[in-house]
Amino acid sequence: MTRAKGRGTRGGLRGWGGVTGMAVACAVTASLTLLPLAHGDGTFGGQSAGHSSASTVPTAAEECEDPEASLPARDADGPNIQKIRKRGKLIAGVDQNSFQWGYRNPESRTLEGFDIDLVHAIAEDILGDRDAVIFRAIPTNQRIAALENDKVDVVVRTMTINCRRIGQVAFSTAYFQAGQQVLAPKTSTIDGYNESLKGKRVCTAEGSTAYDALKEKSFGAVYEDEHDGTGQDEDLLTVPNQLDCLVRLQLGEVDAIVTDNALAAGQAAQDPAVELKGDKPFTTEYYGVAAKLGADDLVARVNHVLEDYRRGGADSPWMTSYRTWLATGLPGIPGPPAPRYRSN
Repeated sequence: MTRAKGRGTRGGLRGWGGVTGMAVACAVTASLTLLPLAHGDGTFGGQSAGHSSASTVPTAAEECEDPEASLPARDADGPNIQKIRKRGKLIAGVDQNSFQWGYRNPESRTLEGFDIDLVHAIAEDILGDRDAVIFRAIPTNQRIAALENDKVDVVVRTMTINCRRIGQVAFSTAYFQAGQQVLAPKTSTIDGYNESLKGKRVCTAEGSTAYDALKEKSFGAVYEDEHDGTGQDEDLLTVPNQLDCLVRLQLGEVDAIVTDNALAAGQAAQDPAVELKGDKPFTTEYYGVAAKLGADDLVARVNHVLEDYRRGGADSPWMTSYRTWLATGLPGIPGPPAPRYRSN
């Protein structure tokens, strides 16, 4: 699909304090990502981003009816737990560009957010030290490849559990409910995920469920770069990192973003000139902690951590983290989603 041109050139920036803020945003996205995408062939460490050379999606994934059902929680050791203990560190793939979820505090230079709190809880349970973590920042489109190529033990990065992905990685039980929604300037005529998107340039992250949603039903939106998946990929409408979409929107290079409402709320908090469009998300999705396919002992252990993380009602670690990071942008959430477990 040929991308729309000629509209919204680099005019005034919305929010972020103009050029200075723009430079900060670009610096965060470009220079701090530790596992960069190998541009052109979409590879990571010599393997396809999202698929190793030996990785295939089994028929079971295609026929799945309850992808959020995970392994029963257990606190027993296993080969993957022992490997982490021998190393003395949990290696976690995270985001550092998603405000309130996983982002680098510009003052302290530390990673903070809802997902980061959960990583610390996992490290504390396995290693007895919440700070025994090596964080590796990974783009959206490299989450699966990072696990397949043993670059990380877990990915805690607003990663949606779905039938396609359960054939590629192993998921914990759900730790957050989200949904896809449109983010656009307050002055935009776009009013939701509907016909108002016709002819509009819409940005999504590569490998995201937002892109999958547009591919299924775009309402006439322009959402693919002309050279997607090649060495000439423009990275304008489909981008490696979600924050890149906000940058594109601020530059006037795109008209809207489709992403999880949880991420969009953080972006709206960063830029008061944009807002969520539509009364509610048009999908229901659940975030899970991802591990390498077959790492059953680690998945069961993470599920054990999540049981403790949910326990305690309003005083639970989950609710404490929610109030700290998310309640302002996503008010009214009474608690985490209930876990679902497989029976076999």
